Formats: sequence, C-alpha cells, structure tokens
Amino acid sequence: MKCLQLTERKTLNYSPLLFNLKYLEAKWSNWLHPGCIFGSYVLVITSQKDAGSYQGSPVYHVNSMKFLCCNDAIKHLTSQEKRDEAYFMSLLRIAETTCGLYYSYDRDLTLNLQRASKLAAGRIHKPLWKQADPRFVWNKNLLEELIEAKLDEFIIPLIQGSFQSAQFTLKDRPVRITLFSRRCNRRLGTRMWRRGANLEGATANFVETEQLVEYEGLTSSFIQVRGSIPLLWEQIVDLSYKPRLSIIEHEETPKVVQRHFHDLSQRYGETVVVDLTDKRGDEGDLSNAFAAEMGRIHGVRYVHFDFHHVCHGGNFDNLQALYNQIEEAIQKQGYFLMDSKGEILLEQSGVVRSNCIDCLDRTNVTQSFLARKSLDSQLQRMGALSSSESISISDNNNDIFKKLWVEHGDELSLEYAGSYALKGDLVRYGRQTLPGLIKDGMSALSRYYLNNFHDGVRQDALDLISGYYTVSQGSTSPFQTGGFESASYLPVASAIIVGGITATTFTLSQVGRNAQHFISSIICAGLTVGVVALVKANGKQFCSRPRLCGLI
Repeated sequence: MKCLQLTERKTLNYSPLLFNLKYLEAKWSNWLHPGCIFGSYVLVITSQKDAGSYQGSPVYHVNSMKFLCCNDAIKHLTSQEKRDEAYFMSLLRIAETTCGLYYSYDRDLTLNLQRASKLAAGRIHKPLWKQADPRFVWNKNLLEELIEAKLDEFIIPLIQGSFQSAQFTLKDRPVRITLFSRRCNRRLGTRMWRRGANLEGATANFVETEQLVEYEGLTSSFIQVRGSIPLLWEQIVDLSYKPRLSIIEHEETPKVVQRHFHDLSQRYGETVVVDLTDKRGDEGDLSNAFAAEMGRIHGVRYVHFDFHHVCHGGNFDNLQALYNQIEEAIQKQGYFLMDSKGEILLEQSGVVRSNCIDCLDRTNVTQSFLARKSLDSQLQRMGALSSSESISISDNNNDIFKKLWVEHGDELSLEYAGSYALKGDLVRYGRQTLPGLIKDGMSALSRYYLNNFHDGVRQDALDLISGYYTVSQGSTSPFQTGGFESASYLPVASAIIVGGITATTFTLSQVGRNAQHFISSIICAGLTVGVVALVKANGKQFCSRPRLCGLI
C-alpha cells in the first residue's frame, strides 16, 4: 500500500485536483514494485481555514482530508488480501480525521524563528520540503513518491501541533502574541500505546512550543519542549482506570537516555529537565529510575517537582517554588530577539524540558507559568513594559494570554489522548472551579473509553501512514491471529453483566415470595460475578490493541 499526500498550491478545493489525479494515476500505475502490494493512494486536503499568520505568511489549518485510490491493482488481490485491504482502508479513514495539522505555502513552519533566522541565505530559495526539519514534517512518509517524481508544486510539509494567535494593547500600542507548537514524528502515536523512548532516544509526545511576541517592529521568540520520560517503559491498558506502569529492563537504557539528551543539547543548547511526576506509587518508581539515569548525564540539570503534592488543592501559584529553583538558569538561557531589519539582537542558549506522565495536563500548566515569566521579560526588553511592570497590569491582556495557553493545551491533548486537557482552570484562573472539575471528569471518562476501546486501531493508522509499517507482498497477514479475539466478545460480556445485575436485583426483590426466586438470585449473581471476574482477569485482551508494530 502506497500512501501519498497532495496539496495543490493556492487551491485546496477537491474538484480542481481531479485533472492532476488522472495524470498521477497514469504515472503511478506502473510504479508498484514487488515490495509494495495492493493499491496506491493519494491523501488530498479537501478543505482548510485561515489560522492566522506566522512572520507575515498565512498559516492554514486542515479541516478535512480524503484518501483517493490511484490505480486498479486491488482488482487482482486474493481473498485474504482483499480483507486486509478493507482493514487498511478503514485505517486510512481514521487517518483522514487527524487533527491539529497546519501548513503554509510561503514559510517553513517546521523551523522556529531562531533556527530559521540563522540559516544560510541560499537555503530560503529552495523548495519548502528541502528547508524543513524532518522531525516535524507530519506527512514526511507520504511525500516520498512526490519528491521522487519532482512534483514540487504539490510538496507542502504539514506540521501537527497547535497554532494560536491574538493581539492586545499595552499603553495604547498593539502587541501580538503567538503560540506555535510542533509535534515530533519520530515516535508518533497515542497516549497509552506510545510511552517513553525508542532505542534511538526519540520520545513519545515530544513537542516544541514557541511563544512569539511582536511589538514595534521587534520580534521575540521563547522555546520550551516537552516529551515523555526517555526510558523504556510501558503502560498497557487493561480496563482499569489507571493501568500499572512497567519499566522495561534493557541493556540499552543508558545509551537511550544519552542519545536523547545529546540530541537536545545539539539542537537547543543547555538543557534543564523539570520532572513533574509523583514521588509515590508507580510514578515514583519511574521518577526514581529517571533520576538515577540523569545522574549519569553530564551537562544537563535535573529538577524534580512533585506537582500534585506541591500544588495540592489546585493552587497554581505554588509553581513559584519551582521557578525559584530554575530562575537563574532560565534567565541565563534567555530568549531570541530580532529587529525589523532581521538583525539578531539576542539568542536563546538553552531550553527547559518539562514532563509528567502524559506530558499534557501538569506539563501544560507548568509551561504556561514559565511562559508567563518569559513574556514579562520579553515585553520589558522590547520597551512595552517597564522593568517593574507585568502583563497583569491589564486583566484583559492577562485573560488573553491564559486563553491562548488553555486552547494550546486542549489541542495537544486531543492529538495524543483524544480528549481536552485536564487542569485547564489552573491556567485560566489559577485555581480549580466546579465547572472545571465537571469538564475534567468528562475528559477523563473520554480518555478512558478511547484508550481502552479505540486507540489500538488509531495507533495502527498512525503506524501505517507514517511508514513504520509497510505492506509487503507474500508476508503473513497481520490480521490472521488465529486466536481468541476477546475484544469482539466485550459487548456480549457487557450485556451479560448488565443483564445479570438487573436480573439479580429483580429476583432479590421477589425473594420473599418463594424459594425459586431465591435460587434464581443466586444463579444470576453467580453468573454476573463470574463474567466480571473473567473480564477483569483478561482485561488486556478485551481492549483495543495495535496489530502492526511493537511498542518500542
């Protein structure tokens, strides 16, 4: 199965692409090689909306996409291959719903402002895909055939992440703030099926977040990163609300950690690691293992901050204790500053890497706090504020900043966990509210359902389109398990449990009338308990699991 991605420059309507697809169909129909069976498919962006602008260039958000078949190879498949093809097509349909995709025709969105400003002048005249940082090109695998065909007009790198922008006024002068996040594609996946690092040191949910401030011709950029704890570990869903964390014992673990932080140091400079995990339970074991490995890494500062303990009760202001520990390092790292002529005035010399378990909720609250501190420094340096002033001098401006970070956290959470971020109230209000608790409860239930009953298939879809799984001719079908497909029996088991509870309740209410009702109650209760025990004992088998690739 070949999957390709098309974006027609300046035209994103579905119909104008049909002529080009006829040409591509004829061109690709003879390109199927022995290692690639089934059909070739083109991913077409069918609708988009303006998301704002980045350094003067329009940025678009992808609203909808569609995979189109480009040849008739599927007509000659065996019955098993046709069944596989149908399942692969269902995975492509899932991939069509991928959220948080952005692109620009005129600017490489994969590079933050500091990196882009330091590139050789000749590089900016190359096609966008040649300028792009491959780590952040979401459709990297889908573009390979287009690159081979030299169809530069259609080769537009997409990034997955978030893009929020707003303008406010300080002392009667406009200030624009933009949050731009880029998700790394090296360990792409869903919340429970992509944890920790792979053997190359790439971590799950690794995101670079850039906070841009524009004022009076000056532009400033502040970078933070987040990413899963760079050890080999897993958390397999088993129908429980919080599955056990498990550290994978592997001789390569020290090298994995070294590779990860060597890469960070090469790209960002001095790194400060902020570990927000609990000190107790499974999280504590993982945190202790992380701290032990960090003790062997030179040139990287590790700071543990038990977010749940210190900020117990939803007191966001207690993050000041964390900032006090790393304030000197953050001020030393600084931020990037450029004038209207493109002259570099300041450079950011390092980065803060934050993590919790998911790198979503606690991480987003913490990053927003650090970003707020940096924003004050940025605005003071640019002359928008005096050295003693803060953005909080205006409640409206403060609210705009908080809203951007809440939306930012929600978008990243939807991409990785499938639900809105938790603890959004801590960012917006500095405390937890009743409506916020209700929203968090709904998001937690949504995560539970998706993680247990949907994300295994979604992981397969991501592995397929990202090229981590390749359909090979003559290979055994990944869907011929030949075993007990527990997931298919879950609805039946659920119905038996609900029916058993109902029947038990009814017969118990009638137990005083005759002995037969008492016996019926015992039978129904026993059956219900037995089914519950069976489901609990085989929880992992009843959950949606990926079939195409392993966890590491």
